[in-house]
Amino acid sequence: MSALLAVLLIAALVFGLALLWLEARHRLRPASPLQLSSANWSVKRKGDERLDVKGTIAIRNPHARMEVFVPEIELKPTLLGRADLADVKVSTSLNPQHPDEEARPDGYWFAYIVKGHKTTQAEVRISISGPAGCDLRKLVDTLWLEILWTNYGPFGRLQKRDGVLIPLRRPAAAQPDSANWRQGDRCSVLPIRTHLLGTLDDPAEVLRHYAGAVFQPGDVLTIGETPLAVMQGRYNHPANLQPSSLARLLCRVFHPTSSLATACGLQTLIDNVGPARVLCAWLLGTALKLVGSKGWFYRLAGEQARLIDDVTGTTPPYDQTIVLGPADSAAVCRQLAAELGVAVAVVDVNDLGRVKVLASSPGCDEALLMRALKPNPAGNANERTPLVLVRP
Repeated sequence: MSALLAVLLIAALVFGLALLWLEARHRLRPASPLQLSSANWSVKRKGDERLDVKGTIAIRNPHARMEVFVPEIELKPTLLGRADLADVKVSTSLNPQHPDEEARPDGYWFAYIVKGHKTTQAEVRISISGPAGCDLRKLVDTLWLEILWTNYGPFGRLQKRDGVLIPLRRPAAAQPDSANWRQGDRCSVLPIRTHLLGTLDDPAEVLRHYAGAVFQPGDVLTIGETPLAVMQGRYNHPANLQPSSLARLLCRVFHPTSSLATACGLQTLIDNVGPARVLCAWLLGTALKLVGSKGWFYRLAGEQARLIDDVTGTTPPYDQTIVLGPADSAAVCRQLAAELGVAVAVVDVNDLGRVKVLASSPGCDEALLMRALKPNPAGNANERTPLVLVRP
């Protein structure tokens, strides 16, 4: 018995050391501290045939001592619309606004060092022009601007890819006299159309603007988990990920349709909860599955294991990114309900009749939501109706 106990203790020690090694390797992998953000975007119409877009991107270095070079930045604009955009022309310019160096008059981005606890920024200008005689607003509705930039420092040379979505036009807000209510199971349901949402949008402002004229006390206003997540900036291009050996190996055991069945999809979960938790969840989940108890991997790995949407899992242009589930859903619901004076819920619904209420404000009737949302009134295609108002 003592020999068996010794073997078990040694095995537990070896396994614990292996988990520590996994975590240490994960945390010490090459990474840049630089953070990119954007703000102050404006869209100005210059006649029917031209739009001028202007905004600012900022690069912040929160590290105390590390200095990081930014030798290259490239802007890659993509227009989205509901017509052929072959004749629409797009031009971009980037004007550095460094705090300690003047920009070159020829527009060349020279390699710049972002020092510790410092921030620099640049002004972005984008000109969109259509063919003579066209109404450009009827052709395009969204600009997806990808920012491809290089980080160079003690960690090596990393290529990063960030994207910001800029609405070029917005649909009209829902109005009481024209709202197209649908009759559900002992309730009425109103899908509410919005523009394509992104990091430039504030959730409270979106809900107030598009639904404020139609909701009333007793209603429940729902928002899809993916639209909320993208407003929180919880999406990442696979080019930014470095899949580990664990991600490349374990992703093969998941069903091919799972968002964890690719190395980048599983690496997203690993980056979120850590490799040790993912490995332990898989080992325990597999063991319990063998004795007839299923679903334990997702319970043990955490909520994000079920919520991650891999490439193609969301509407364009986010279909080229990996989208996490929203953060702090319960707190968001409480805050939105307090600001708007109506119950709010974050939901995940699909065309198979599956309804999951991720979070809701206090007093929300979740049984009502299950009945109302089962037919998936928001749709899973390109309806752009991320908000659904439910009235008992």
